[in-house]
Amino acid sequence: MDWSILIAQATVNGLVVGLLYLLMAVGFTLVFGVMRIVNFAHGEFYMLGAFAAYFLTANASLPFFATLIITFAGAVVLGALMEWLVLKPFRNDELNGMIATIGIAMILQNLALMLFGPDPHSMPAIVRGVTRLGDIVIPTSRLYVVAFALVALVLLYIFLKHSRPGRALRAVVEDFEIASIQGIRSRIYYPLGFGLGVGLAAAAGSLMAPLFSVSPFVGAAPLLKAFIVVILGGLGSIPGAAVAGLALGLVESYSSLFFSTSTADMLIFVLVIVMLVVRPRGILGKGEV
Repeated sequence: MDWSILIAQATVNGLVVGLLYLLMAVGFTLVFGVMRIVNFAHGEFYMLGAFAAYFLTANASLPFFATLIITFAGAVVLGALMEWLVLKPFRNDELNGMIATIGIAMILQNLALMLFGPDPHSMPAIVRGVTRLGDIVIPTSRLYVVAFALVALVLLYIFLKHSRPGRALRAVVEDFEIASIQGIRSRIYYPLGFGLGVGLAAAAGSLMAPLFSVSPFVGAAPLLKAFIVVILGGLGSIPGAAVAGLALGLVESYSSLFFSTSTADMLIFVLVIVMLVVRPRGILGKGEV
């Protein structure tokens, strides 16, 4: 048994999963940073993105890239409308806003259960075959997923860094009150922030759909992982979410290589508890003033 090959393979697998955790966590962080609400419906939007990819690709025979664009755009619009119609009354009520997202999650999950049934659906692979990097064997479909995820993250970075709405949104995430003092109409960015967060969750679900099965209950695990990532990275910190998302993917992959899956999950939660004790604000989170 060549451990160097196994570790290299685990590293590749960890980075693939970590990128998808990163998409989920950045969306989760955007929503929390703008609205100060923990969005418990985030996993259900991931699930909707997975189902959208499944039906648009398997039934409508659309190219996967077109599926991603349609799913992301539709999720952004749906998220913005949902924030405006449902969550707007809770903008200054964090606890009730969080409870409202739990209600949204239950409604979306049960709607999916009624429409699609409880059985998992398997989506065809984006492409078939494997790619060899020396002794490392990678399914080509995973490479496509990595490429699409990187493109999505680069476009998000460009939007947040170089566009006027993106810079304003970052300012609101960093400090709502200071942004308001500087003349940014912060409340306009509630629907935008929630919509982008939902869009990123749906994009992560679309990218994960070819790798795993799709069902109404598929969003629970990614929601938990996104929550872990934002705790490790620091609530409201987008760079922290990026570091923690990739780190979690690698830790999960390495732990599964050396231990059982249940032991790997246990070690991850031990890591979270240690982080909360040693550095409660997370890797790049800011302390309260």
